[in-house]
Amino acid sequence: MKTYSTKQIFQIALPILVSALMEQLVGMTDAAFLGRVGEVELGASALGGILYIALFMLAMGFATGSQILMGRRNGEGNYAAIGSIFYHGIGFLLLLSLLMIGGTFLWGETLMGLMINSEAVAEAATSYLNWRIIGYPAAVVCAMFRAFYVATTNTRTLTYNSIIMVGGNIVLNYALIFGHFGLPRMGIAGAALASSLASVISMLFFIAYTLKQTDGRKFGLNILPHPRFGTLKRVLGVGIWTMIQNFLALATWFIFFLGVEHLGESELASSNVLRNISGFFFMSMVALGATASTLSSNLLGQNEKESVMPLMWRIIRLCYGVMIPFCLAVAIFPEPVIWVFTTDASLIELSIAPLRMLIFSYLFGVPAQIMLHVVSGTGNTRTAMWAEIVTLIVYTLYLVVAVFGFRSNLTICWASEVIYSGGILAYCWTYLKWGRWSERRI
Repeated sequence: MKTYSTKQIFQIALPILVSALMEQLVGMTDAAFLGRVGEVELGASALGGILYIALFMLAMGFATGSQILMGRRNGEGNYAAIGSIFYHGIGFLLLLSLLMIGGTFLWGETLMGLMINSEAVAEAATSYLNWRIIGYPAAVVCAMFRAFYVATTNTRTLTYNSIIMVGGNIVLNYALIFGHFGLPRMGIAGAALASSLASVISMLFFIAYTLKQTDGRKFGLNILPHPRFGTLKRVLGVGIWTMIQNFLALATWFIFFLGVEHLGESELASSNVLRNISGFFFMSMVALGATASTLSSNLLGQNEKESVMPLMWRIIRLCYGVMIPFCLAVAIFPEPVIWVFTTDASLIELSIAPLRMLIFSYLFGVPAQIMLHVVSGTGNTRTAMWAEIVTLIVYTLYLVVAVFGFRSNLTICWASEVIYSGGILAYCWTYLKWGRWSERRI
């Protein structure tokens, strides 16, 4: 039985974690700057940002499917086949980006107006989304580069990329939101444009680094393949379920914020603060989950199926070890963390109890996310999608009752994260315990 040591796991996971956390800083930078502009802008960036992320998660789902296939080929030693998967993925996602941009400009404003109570919030959210969506093509190209480097376990590249992207985003946010360096004062639109330009910077770095540092011949990157429907069909066979899964997860997250917006602008602004704080913890789980996914895929490519479950439990223990000290610190001293995003005393007070509820949800969230990624890594992405769908139905019903039925306080609303994590954990553990996950051929 093949095993990965803690050091080997961290050698792969740490760059993914640093990259994920650095990318989270892009959204956090938007929130931190906009928290100094106004409550409306802070809340609107949450709604516009989450809708953008929901659309982007369609692309990420496809990229994840590509990553799983590239990881399997990497485990098999069939390196030359990786390039074809990579280029087919980029082509498909660029076509998807045209649809996303067109749909946003045609229907985005109408959609926001129909769903958001506050006219000021709806207008600001539309402005944010319109400027953010123009960075979609660059963002999807970056998603495929990340998939390639994770699948081939060369994850250190992601750290370099993230540092450059976040640094650019911070400077651009400062310049475009407040109108420094001779640039116009754009407010919330400036935050979105800064993030879009940061995606372009990220894409250019990936292209330059890959051309100079990566063995293109080994991975088939030196040959631009002719379009083959069979290759695209194979990627879609794995990726389509992850696309649906990711979109539904973020769409439901958007529904959560719509419900909170109906409770009031303060509750919406507070929830955006909590969303940004949660991103650090969630990305830690996702980074270790992505490691579990790609290592599981590589193990199955080497016909080492009996090694998958021990690997999963080791990564779960590592994830708890990483997160528990930080969770305890935030739960005990929440005010300084919340202050990063807002100096409004009433918002800080409103956010403390929900933040502690969010921290509690990670008790279930850690194993849930690792198991969900392992299920996907084995190629059983349809099962992962159904885990998401079943759980999200329960999650949405809870939200409807809590928000619209009882107009519950923010802490009760954020208890929905316990419902979500618990549902994913129960479904995935049952499948990994008794399902035929090791028989999937991709």
